[in-house]
Amino acid sequence: MALITHPGTGFAVGDPERLLLDPDALPSSAEMAAAAKPLILSASGWRKVFAASGDEEALAEDVSPADLVVAGAMAEVFADFLLGRTPGPAVALGIDSRPTGPRLADAMLRVFLARGLAVRYAFIVAAPELMAWTREAALPGAGDEGRLDGFCYVSASHNPPGHNGVKFGLGSGGVLDGASVAPLADALRASLADPATPARVAALMAAPDPEELGRAMASCAAWKRRARSAYLLFSRRIASDREALEDQERVLDALAAEASARGYGVVAEMNGSARSLSIDVDFLEGLGLKVKAVNARPREFAHRIVPEGSSLELCRVELGKASRADPGFVLGYVPDCDGDRGNLVRVERSGAAVALEAQEVFALSALAELAGLAREGAPRKGGAGGRVAVVVNDATSMRVEAIARAFGARVARAETGEANVVGLARKLREEGAVVRILGEGSNGGNITHPAAVRDPLSTLVSVLKLLCVRDGAEGPGLFRLWLEATGRGEAFRPDFDLDDIVASLPAYVSTSVFESRAALIVREADHAALKRRYREAFLALWPRVREACAGCCELASYRALATNGTVERELGDDWGESGRGGLRVQLLDGAGFPRAFLWMRGSGTEPVFRVMADVEGSDPALEERLLALHVEALRAADA
Repeated sequence: MALITHPGTGFAVGDPERLLLDPDALPSSAEMAAAAKPLILSASGWRKVFAASGDEEALAEDVSPADLVVAGAMAEVFADFLLGRTPGPAVALGIDSRPTGPRLADAMLRVFLARGLAVRYAFIVAAPELMAWTREAALPGAGDEGRLDGFCYVSASHNPPGHNGVKFGLGSGGVLDGASVAPLADALRASLADPATPARVAALMAAPDPEELGRAMASCAAWKRRARSAYLLFSRRIASDREALEDQERVLDALAAEASARGYGVVAEMNGSARSLSIDVDFLEGLGLKVKAVNARPREFAHRIVPEGSSLELCRVELGKASRADPGFVLGYVPDCDGDRGNLVRVERSGAAVALEAQEVFALSALAELAGLAREGAPRKGGAGGRVAVVVNDATSMRVEAIARAFGARVARAETGEANVVGLARKLREEGAVVRILGEGSNGGNITHPAAVRDPLSTLVSVLKLLCVRDGAEGPGLFRLWLEATGRGEAFRPDFDLDDIVASLPAYVSTSVFESRAALIVREADHAALKRRYREAFLALWPRVREACAGCCELASYRALATNGTVERELGDDWGESGRGGLRVQLLDGAGFPRAFLWMRGSGTEPVFRVMADVEGSDPALEERLLALHVEALRAADA
């Protein structure tokens, strides 16, 4: 049996007759220690640079023997976890479009098979696609053929192409939460510190029968078709917010008819991501949109993977070209490598194409879904039970609270990390709350229930609803509802466009968490001690903070809030109680109303300390002054 290649891309999947690790030349303990040292283990994913050269920008496929052992040990830990839950578990295995993905997945596939797992390997697949497939295949009645108990996704999300890692999940269709990941991370650390691990993992990788391994590799196209079909059906359900197929058809047909009548078009700048092999073009065309796909081949990386800042420039240029040729092209989007995040570019009324801030993207999505719930008479009052809620991360702009208040909804905050946000939303639903929209506003994109992962298609659908769900027999349009809910009903005009919608958003200025000024390197490893000293430095700077805001918002007091996992709580004098979680210092006016906040948290997936400022109003200079004071206090604390 020769090297197996993927039929859609020509990329190598693997050689089932080749040993990945030479049993006579296994990595030494020193090599294993060096390979394990840079690993970042968090609920958002396990990541490091896996390119053999050590270059985080490398586009080569090679992975060192020590890192193949790391990948095998990861698979062994997850296999033990699944075997402890159910006999004979089946796992979906997929990768994003990074060049090291096939080698890492090959190593993990062999370990899974050796441990007795049934493996459905789909090769390159977008994260929301893999998770939708897992969710649908885990439902009762799915049958043994194709049944899934969990997933293993090889990806480093928005990190540079030389990075890679894994995300694990179960049949819920979301990644494991922090409580579940923690013991797995402990088990991995113990495994990588064990001198016997290289030999044990090498034996596991050599154990599968080459024919069985070859069948698993050769079946990737069939499993990919299964994943694509499940994802398409699930995306229709998310977009329509309807269970019955006939109800989905009615809602989506109406949306498509309006989009087609208005001639709307979208530029999809895929940047060589896993979305280049997903449902995007078919799904969006099914919604009545014209679609122009750019860089739509996997590994066709044209710019940084993180869809922020300069990474949106190519899409902005392509959207400008498309719009000049056809004014119907009003939106563009750029996903990250695994395709679960996506930020937007739009065309202004003037004809200029501009990028939307990540916080604006989430605000538009939240506005659309809250207005949609209001249009359908969703409950607005009472306690958690029955009340509409929006769940966000601690670094989301307070703009979302202003939008939620207009619709009688409340906002709940969790620590940064998608698993934390999803976990809090699940908890609130169990208490009876209606949580249709959630996400990390600071990072862009959104999660629309019943999904448990961000998805740029959900974001596009939300914005499309704002444009296309207009006054009709079923009630007033979403934009009219928003204006009326905020006392601006007289400003509504029937021929509104996206400029009107964006201009109507509550005014806030926020630091982008992906700006260089928002990522600090700190020397203090004890984040609790750092935050205690930060409080002292902040108190010394408090008069200057008040002075910076004078004339805009007259500050009278402040309060500190900690977010740890799914819990947000107010702190007393010990700000170090937030530990390694998020710390948010709200700046309050004389009525006790928050007008701004300062935020900090050590990244769970990168070796940086993230900071931001969020302030009401439209003055970027004020945000810059507040962030500068925030950083000054943090630097003093770190001295």
